[in-house]
Amino acid sequence: MSNQRIVPIPASSTSSAPQSLSPAILIYLSSIASNKLPLPYDQVQEFHSYLSTTSKPQDVHTQKPNHEATLDLHQLLQYITSGQGDAMIPLAEQDLSYPLSNYFINSSHNTYLTGNQLYSESSTDAYKDALLRGCRCIEIDVWDGESKSSSTEDNEKGEEKKHRLRPHFPHSFRKHSSSKDEQTAKTSAAAESLSLPTPWMSASTAARAEPRVLHGYTLTKEVPFRDVCIAIRDAAFMTSLEVHAGREQQEIMVEIMEQAWKGLLVRPAADEGEQLPSPAELLRKILVKVKYVAPEKVTAKVAKATKPSMQRKKSSSSSSCSENQGAESKAKTKKSSIIGPLSAMGVYTRSYHFKDLSSPEATVPCHIFSLSEKKLMTVHESHGPSLFSHNRNYMMRAFPSGTRVSSSNLDPAVFWRKGVQIVALNFQKYDAGVMLNAGMFAGSAGWVLKPKGYRGNRQGQHAAVSEESQSDAIIHRTMSLSIEFLAAQDLPLPTGDRKPKGFNPYVKCELHVESLEERTGEAIEGGGKSKDGEYKHKTKTHRGTEPDFGSEAVHFSDVPGVVDSLSFVRFKVQDDEIGTDDLAAWACIRLDRLKCGYRFIHLLDAEGEVSRGMLLVKVKKSLS
Repeated sequence: MSNQRIVPIPASSTSSAPQSLSPAILIYLSSIASNKLPLPYDQVQEFHSYLSTTSKPQDVHTQKPNHEATLDLHQLLQYITSGQGDAMIPLAEQDLSYPLSNYFINSSHNTYLTGNQLYSESSTDAYKDALLRGCRCIEIDVWDGESKSSSTEDNEKGEEKKHRLRPHFPHSFRKHSSSKDEQTAKTSAAAESLSLPTPWMSASTAARAEPRVLHGYTLTKEVPFRDVCIAIRDAAFMTSLEVHAGREQQEIMVEIMEQAWKGLLVRPAADEGEQLPSPAELLRKILVKVKYVAPEKVTAKVAKATKPSMQRKKSSSSSSCSENQGAESKAKTKKSSIIGPLSAMGVYTRSYHFKDLSSPEATVPCHIFSLSEKKLMTVHESHGPSLFSHNRNYMMRAFPSGTRVSSSNLDPAVFWRKGVQIVALNFQKYDAGVMLNAGMFAGSAGWVLKPKGYRGNRQGQHAAVSEESQSDAIIHRTMSLSIEFLAAQDLPLPTGDRKPKGFNPYVKCELHVESLEERTGEAIEGGGKSKDGEYKHKTKTHRGTEPDFGSEAVHFSDVPGVVDSLSFVRFKVQDDEIGTDDLAAWACIRLDRLKCGYRFIHLLDAEGEVSRGMLLVKVKKSLS
């Protein structure tokens, strides 16, 4: 990663000040300027501070800030439509000197898919989209490549169609053939020196088959692994490899990554086994998360892999040949072993199979465990304090259940509050999980420093798993929050709608805060699934894209157990209609970044795109 990475920017930063404000909003702002609706004292201070830095001396009123004085309407309009009038506080500059385990990292699951998990397209555009949205850890599922057929185009299309309607089995089931050209000879010699098989070549065209990326055993379409590597090289920070390819194709994977990411790959350091590096030490680098295989095990597996072929040569009877082939087929149905050169690319991000938190692997500084949402909830219930303690100093990744075929999501906040650094989400769908993710990482470069009580040793030194829980690690407070809705402007319509006159919007306001069960280790309602906020209210229904809400307020009183840096308020503008109320626009703000006073909430549309829509609100918040 570099200092000039593509970063996600909150809607407020990309929405320019409107050329004109709606009549309803102007009436409210005029009332604020005339002090009929006085600005809170702290906001008066902010207003005058803004004027002192943006206006010419002769244009600034000389009187001291006074929350009871009238304000110049023109100056108020300048202030309220600037970044200072935004309801979201800009993210402070991040301290990047802590070990990597001290950061939450914006992450995606099955990044290559453009839609559902069963039959959608795979595309490099999906990777580009995720990276533009601030994702820094992407997932690549790699399978054996297909040979290029020398048949006609129609035959190729027919083969492709047949291909999509069957499970994608490892390519090692097919017969291999070799080419005699000079390049293959060089590759064979290199492979022999590594005790590895040569890359598989197509008999018909002598064109090497290369690995492909897809969701195995589904009808999803594929994309070349090489294309993915090229697409992500300028913005990815960590790649999570799920390898289903055979040994030959893994060798090609290593070659492609070395070529596409030349100069970007992290190389082993002398102290790799001692501590994790900081993000500051990984500038303009790409980490590869891949299954770790000890060098001695690699040697043993290579020897074992070559043994069956020797036995087949000695066999002369048809019965023994059939026996050997049956055993070979049975062995090849197992998940592919990881070759040494590929495993060695997992510098600082060695993926180990999770057994339990007391296993030796759980204290290896550069290990990373990947657990499904269900497995993590099981560990939470059985070893909650140990789980939290582990994640202070060591890396963990959570991913959605395989049953989420519609690309729905888990609730990332539940897992962040467990200290999980990498919570992978299905970016294909704008549900509550993705909205919370946007709220967490808005304005960041894709990672956020954990709250103080969630951090481990700053030096990244070896640390044993303790029994301190998330309940003990940080102060939980009681919060009261009220949000007064004044008016809205330029509200986008739901996807597919074209008639503003038939639009009947209301605003649903939800709080996403920590539940008692999260702190006590009891079963969490919903099992960590993405859902509506624990507290929710909505406004009355209005008409059109510029409604006047008449200062309607929603109140959340004495909400217990709040850690504001890990809690969120979500706004959804929905169309009131018969049946399901379609989403028109939304915003999500982390509570520690929610400004008080009269503010604009800038909205994204239902597709997650920046819109001109905004809500004028008054926010009151107190924590005790």
